Amino acid sequence: MTIKEKITQLLAELAGGESFSVEIPPQKDGFGDYTSNLPLRLATKKKESPLKIGQEIIQKLPETDFLAQKTVVPPGFLHFFLKKEWLVEALGEILKQGEDYGKSRSGKGQSILIEFLSANPTGPLTLGNGRGGFLGDFLAQLFEFLGFKVTREYYVNDMGTQIENLGRSVLGEKGEGLYQGEYIEALKQKIKSQSPKEAGQKAAQLILTQLIQKTVKKAKIQFDSWVLESEIVRSGLVEKVIAELKQKNLVYRKDGALWFCASRFQDDKDRVLVKQNGEYTYFLTDIAYHLNKLQRGYHRLINIWGADHHGDVNRMLAAAEVFGFKERLTLILHQFVSLTQEGEQVKMSKRAGRYLTLDQLIDEVGLDAVRFFYLSKSTDTHLDFDLEKAKAQSLQNPVYYIQYVSARCHSLLEKAKGVLPVKPDIPSHPAEIRLLKKLIHFPDLLQEIALHFQAYRLPNYLLELADSFHRFYEECPVLEEKNAGRLALVLATRMVLENGLRLMKIEAPKRM
Repeated sequence: MTIKEKITQLLAELAGGESFSVEIPPQKDGFGDYTSNLPLRLATKKKESPLKIGQEIIQKLPETDFLAQKTVVPPGFLHFFLKKEWLVEALGEILKQGEDYGKSRSGKGQSILIEFLSANPTGPLTLGNGRGGFLGDFLAQLFEFLGFKVTREYYVNDMGTQIENLGRSVLGEKGEGLYQGEYIEALKQKIKSQSPKEAGQKAAQLILTQLIQKTVKKAKIQFDSWVLESEIVRSGLVEKVIAELKQKNLVYRKDGALWFCASRFQDDKDRVLVKQNGEYTYFLTDIAYHLNKLQRGYHRLINIWGADHHGDVNRMLAAAEVFGFKERLTLILHQFVSLTQEGEQVKMSKRAGRYLTLDQLIDEVGLDAVRFFYLSKSTDTHLDFDLEKAKAQSLQNPVYYIQYVSARCHSLLEKAKGVLPVKPDIPSHPAEIRLLKKLIHFPDLLQEIALHFQAYRLPNYLLELADSFHRFYEECPVLEEKNAGRLALVLATRMVLENGLRLMKIEAPKRM
């Protein structure tokens, strides 16, 4: 059980069923190591001062072996401070657990299907595609580390208008909505079909196997299964969706098309399921695909979509409500990616064939930098990828800086051969205490990231940990005094940095 979980358990007994949170606040003077908003949550219900409620809670809390001080500060937050003696014991646990530090069994018995990336097989993977790819891959790594059984899935839209447009492009047609680029010219040499649909299907298969899957492997993005839209259609699930919606009186015909009554739920309007020409819409096959996921027995379904799918959210939630999986479904949207070079934004267009592929970006700056920069921003924030900063072999590059600190830890431990890192005495130097507390936050941080899907918090934490170590290294002699206790802090820092980088599939070099 993590510290956050222990504090939550203590407070839950005094919360009277009221919901509340326990968080890790910024490391600032006067701030505790953990904080809770419980007094504020109870104040409305009790119609009393949050500060008074906070004091009452502190008086009722039992003594523990890990909490030294408990305070309440305006407007009504509880602050909890860890005992220095307990910090030493916690350091021993870090050293004991090593690569397993932060690992949990909280997800035992629960299965998750994460569907991500899923770019249309109409061209190479772009910078925008990479954002969902790296996010999904990281979340899968994290959930597995926390004990969940995870399946990583790529849904291939190998049907519809975009496939016919791809075929027309390969057959040499020009016009709006068609594709351009070197890959189209290469496909023209391989595909001789006269049918746009057949040419598109052949081209999509080649793009999937010879471009997309090769880039996925290069980017170290793992998939356990690749599901084709055409397979879902052939399975008969689409007809099952239509039949069930008819049975529930949730469809009607208008202008020759079949419509779903999405506006009865939380969508702003009704949605077409079957077009006038009898062709299925993407939305209809997507509902069928989600029923396929349910048939496989997953407890939770996570979809990671680009910002261009914003309009699809409410319609999918409406369908999820109808078919009874709304509580299991989480939809994560990520914002767009732009590229900056020498202070200027690079203009890109996939259809016009003017863009930098994900493959090319990895070749240009290296996979470690690409993965770190993509994961370091919140999904609801636009990502401006700075080429110069990512390529810099200096401490101004955050991933280089973290790797440098990890390598320095390794170097210090090598130079101190013969001195066995052991648990220190009770730490007294502020830099020691700050570093140790930062290390202890790691397991709780991973739980919070998983709960809120906030991948960006891990790279930011590692950067803060590197800063804390840098201050410790400058202010607390290690080798000069051959301080075994401080060497234990060095070893623990290296372990946590390596664990965090491993979750992001970023190298932790021993030398820089």
